[in-house]
Amino acid sequence: MTNRRTFLTTLAAGAAARGASLTSRERIDRVLKGGTPDRVPFTLWHHFGLEKEGPERHAQATIAFHRNYSTDLVKVMSDFPYPAPAGPWHQARVVASPFPQQLKALELVRAAVAKNAHFVETIFNPWNVAEKLSSPKEVLALMREQPQALLNALEAIARSEANHARLAVERGASGVFLAIANAQDGILTREEYKKFSEPFDRMVLDAVRSAPLNILHLHGDKVYLEHFFQGWPAAAAINYGAAGTGYSLEKARRGYGGVLLGGADERIYRNRSVEQLRADLKAAIGVVGPKLIFTPGCSVPDDSQPAELARMAKAVIA
Repeated sequence: MTNRRTFLTTLAAGAAARGASLTSRERIDRVLKGGTPDRVPFTLWHHFGLEKEGPERHAQATIAFHRNYSTDLVKVMSDFPYPAPAGPWHQARVVASPFPQQLKALELVRAAVAKNAHFVETIFNPWNVAEKLSSPKEVLALMREQPQALLNALEAIARSEANHARLAVERGASGVFLAIANAQDGILTREEYKKFSEPFDRMVLDAVRSAPLNILHLHGDKVYLEHFFQGWPAAAAINYGAAGTGYSLEKARRGYGGVLLGGADERIYRNRSVEQLRADLKAAIGVVGPKLIFTPGCSVPDDSQPAELARMAKAVIA
């Protein structure tokens, strides 16, 4: 295990002093083990909105983004819709493979990047899927009026998404990027989250618990971050917005021993210069230490321009 001081010293020595640079996959592997990479790995992402054009176009955009912006980790967006049940949405049944088009895209991504880079499959948690099948208002109403009906629906969705997670890993994904947006004040209380969402979020993660790079994406400004710091062994990493939540990476590192993805503020990313991003990286290294992947706290704006997206690599790769 590399301590923070040793990590900073080794990074400062420069990649040239250590010989040939690592591949992106090797770089991430070192971070997962708490070792010292040749430099801090990084990535960023946004929604392409190309699902209506089919899995091939979706995969092409994902691969091109990785290559154009030299990212170390490929986060595969997943915006294909969950199949709507024949009857009322809350009578959902388990689906053996709910996102077949996404699986095709993953196969294409694997063929293009897996030798040198990890890729992870984005999965929105069952509560979010329920909201998309109906609406946030309807899901909350069902929770209050027919709680068992909601639990039944969420379990069916979770089992379906667990099936998809397994199929994604079979196609080469190194894990899932599980987006959780309802574990926050203003949507659910802590107890409501524990009863109505956590069991199903765990069901998805546990389906691929042996995967090396499962990531919890805790979305929102009032998330119950500390709830996820311990007791989630299937997840190797956490991604959240430090700036939006006001919960610093330094504080997160004190409570959480896994890999942290963060350091850049997605809300102002488009206006950050290379020098400012480099300062953000330096600050993140100083408080997080070796288990860091430099990323925004969420997707950067979808209308970010190529020159803006390229700044991340320029800031990291000296």
